[in-house]
Order: sequence, then structure tokens, then C-alpha cells
Amino acid sequence: MTLRQIFGLLNIHKPSGVTSRDVVNRVQRLVRGTKAGHAGTLDPLATGVLVVALGPATRLVEYVQRMPKTYVGTFLLGRSSDTEDIEGKVVELDLPPQPTRQEIDAALPAFLGTIQQLPPAFSALKVQGQRAYDLARRGEQVELQPRPIDIYRLTVVRYEYPELELEVCCGSGTYIRSLGRDVAQSLGTAAVMSALVRTAIGDFRLAEAVELDPLTSDAIQSHLLSPRRAVAQLPSARLTEEETRRVANGLPVRNRWKFAAGEIAALDDQDRLVAILVLRGHDELGPVRNFPR
Repeated sequence: MTLRQIFGLLNIHKPSGVTSRDVVNRVQRLVRGTKAGHAGTLDPLATGVLVVALGPATRLVEYVQRMPKTYVGTFLLGRSSDTEDIEGKVVELDLPPQPTRQEIDAALPAFLGTIQQLPPAFSALKVQGQRAYDLARRGEQVELQPRPIDIYRLTVVRYEYPELELEVCCGSGTYIRSLGRDVAQSLGTAAVMSALVRTAIGDFRLAEAVELDPLTSDAIQSHLLSPRRAVAQLPSARLTEEETRRVANGLPVRNRWKFAAGEIAALDDQDRLVAILVLRGHDELGPVRNFPR
């Protein structure tokens, strides 16, 4: 496989017990000399969809990160933890209430839409230049501010006290363990996350994900997904050969598609992604990112 050929995405099924960076490092060793990066960190406890971008596709990571993400999280009610999951110091509450399924269903609508969420102290967010989890591990006070997040869907998958399983479809920046914490608090109790599976990022589905352990250098090409899937949410424009040459040289093309605003995925005559275009003036589109053919 030549370096020029490695331009695409891998949908990896991240196993539990490894970091997202560990997965990228493993893939990087299989494609030596090619850049790799991931879209959307999963904690070591979590499993599921991790999109890894290879070669020039690393410049498309931000588009994947914008896609809605779907998770199934399992929580143990009546318990609290400094990390908000079972990997921290778990403390059982004394005689906690045991909410009914009806009470849980009634509480969930308050968490839909754009809401404010206080991130966990054990997170990768930076506080005065330092990772919050580094401060928390040293026993220092971590002061984070609530942030807006988007929850598109929140439903109960299964409930058998103390286990509560929730399916969440959300926007970027959502901490599922903190969502479980807040849902439990609204019910007068506490919760720790015991398992988390990311079942989808946009149309990257868990059912189509590649297992990490059997992945080999020779197999990567067969599992490589088109970089177009990273920009599936963008409108597209098919260029002529002359327009493709102009864009490749950084020159604008006439806006014959009459796009009004935003970013456009530019495709060549073989439907390959060649650039991201934006409006320049009223009647021209110019490239802000170019990709090899």
C-alpha cells in the first residue's frame, strides 16, 4: 500500500481497557509513515465506535466530531463516585430511594434539548493549562463551569434496580456519566456509570465496526471507508475536470450551483472528495481544504 493510497476512515470497535489514543497508536504502527487521528474520545471503560482518520482524512476529523453520537450507558443507582463511574472510589448511599420506572420516565424530558452540564472533575478539560484529571488525582480542587450540551434523544432501555440502562443521542462535548449523575440527582439519589457503548457516530454504526485485535496492515485497505462519509452532512458539488484543476491550484470556480452559504463538499467526475469549498463573493466558490486524487 503506498502512502498516496491511504486516504480514508476506519470505523473501529474500541475494546474496553484501552484509551482512544492507544487505538490510534495501534493503527499508526500498521500504516507507518501515514498520519492518523481519531474523532471523539472514548474513556478506557467505554467500548464502541471510534472513527480513525488516515492520511489527509485527518483534516476531516472536525466534521465527524460534529455528527450526533448515540450511546447506551449502564448506571448503578444509589452509589456515588469521585470519577462518576466504577473506576473511581464508589460509595453506596445509606437507604437511598428506589425510583420507579414511571418516575424515571417522567424525569427524562427535562434533560432533552440544549441543557447546561457540569463536566466531571476527572476529565481531559484544561484548568489553567492543566488537565482536570491531573489536578483531581493530586487531590486538588477542580473548578469547572457548566457548559451547554445538546441531548436529542434519551430513553430507558432497561431498568432493574439498581441497574438503569439509558440510550442517549447527543451532540459533541456531552459526558454520559455526568448525564447519569444528573438524572439520578433529579430522582433524589446518585448514580455511577458501570458500562458505556457508543453505538453510532452519524452513520458510522457499531454493526459495521472493525475489531481492533485482528486488524492487520494488509487488511486496512479493505476496511478503509471513503473520506466522503466524513462530510455526508454537507451539500456536494460535482466539478468538471477543468474546475477540479482550478480548485487543486487554489483558484475559485463559478458558483453555478447557486449555493447561498456554508461549506460544500467538492467531488470530481469519479465522485471522489477533492476539496471543501466556501462562498467567495456572490458568484464564486473557493477551496479552504484540498485533498489528493
